Amino acid sequence: MSMQAELVASSTGRAGFLSEAGARRIEAAILPLAALLAGMAAFAAFLAVLGKSPVDFYLLVFKAGFGTAFSWTNTLARAAPLLLAALCVALPARLGLVIIGGEGAIVLGGVAAGAVAMLAPSMPAPIGIAFMAIAAMVVGGVWIGGVGALRRLRGVNETISSLLMAYIAIALMNHLIEGPLRDPASLNKPSTAPLPEAWRIGEIPGVGVHWGLAVGIIACIVSWVLIERTTFGFAARIVGGNVRAAQIQGLPAGVLAIGFTALGGAFAGLAGMFEVAAVHGSANASLAAGYGYTGILIAFLARHNGLAIIPAAILFAGFEASSGLVQRRMDMPDATVLVLEGMVFIAILLSDTLQGRLRFMSIFERRQK
Repeated sequence: MSMQAELVASSTGRAGFLSEAGARRIEAAILPLAALLAGMAAFAAFLAVLGKSPVDFYLLVFKAGFGTAFSWTNTLARAAPLLLAALCVALPARLGLVIIGGEGAIVLGGVAAGAVAMLAPSMPAPIGIAFMAIAAMVVGGVWIGGVGALRRLRGVNETISSLLMAYIAIALMNHLIEGPLRDPASLNKPSTAPLPEAWRIGEIPGVGVHWGLAVGIIACIVSWVLIERTTFGFAARIVGGNVRAAQIQGLPAGVLAIGFTALGGAFAGLAGMFEVAAVHGSANASLAAGYGYTGILIAFLARHNGLAIIPAAILFAGFEASSGLVQRRMDMPDATVLVLEGMVFIAILLSDTLQGRLRFMSIFERRQK
């Protein structure tokens, strides 16, 4: 074969590779969007069967979630914990681990933050806030990191163990805030002592949303860089693709699994801290608000991509912000939005069966033929 022929063959092979990579990127973008639309269409049919107008419903959702400046403030406030909760699912998922117990890390992170404020109320505010964040991240990291350790060291299924540990965490939270950590002044709603006013986390200037939103966005960006642009992330993706092949290559699959589950749990614990320091002012039963479970849906919709989690979290925060208006205007239960989220989740899971089956013929492939 002449040198010119070899160059042509080489360029053709590269073009085929590029077209295949492009097809995968297109598929990764189309499947989640198609699943989202399919789930919303299925819910529209459900509303029609009930005799409710799907058009009115989605107009109310848009109005309550995104229609006004107040709506955006409410939506972004709800998105703040969802960003961090989704990372608790997305980071371990890159190693092939399905963690669905982020709710446990959120509530225990909140309790840890409230306990720090109770034990050292005279601490200077900046140091106190830092200690609350550290305590919440350590507790959340240990809790979810323990799930990764059970998986790698004892072979315990991480999906089941993380879900069961979430229930244990909620029971432990109730025990602590109703017992050892309870403020005697909290009569009808047991909680820890209120945080000192100086320890409360304020709002981002000009946005009207607490700083947890900025921290959540930064965490998503940092997580994307970690996974996509570092050797640790590359190793994690290799483990997620084929753990046996990764072990043959000498990659520490067990260490990576425990490390990434602990990091995801630390982010979830940080979400609990912000709920205490910026929203509730103390640790109480309101910490178990379901953010950890919504985070599962967001992570799967975003295909566990840190950057894609940001718009997905804002979208579903808008859905949840509209539940009250839907209840009042359409005479429907407050949990109606949860039905919508469930249908979207089912559509996303079904779309996974199409993963790798969609192919787009590129100009490079046509030239190759």
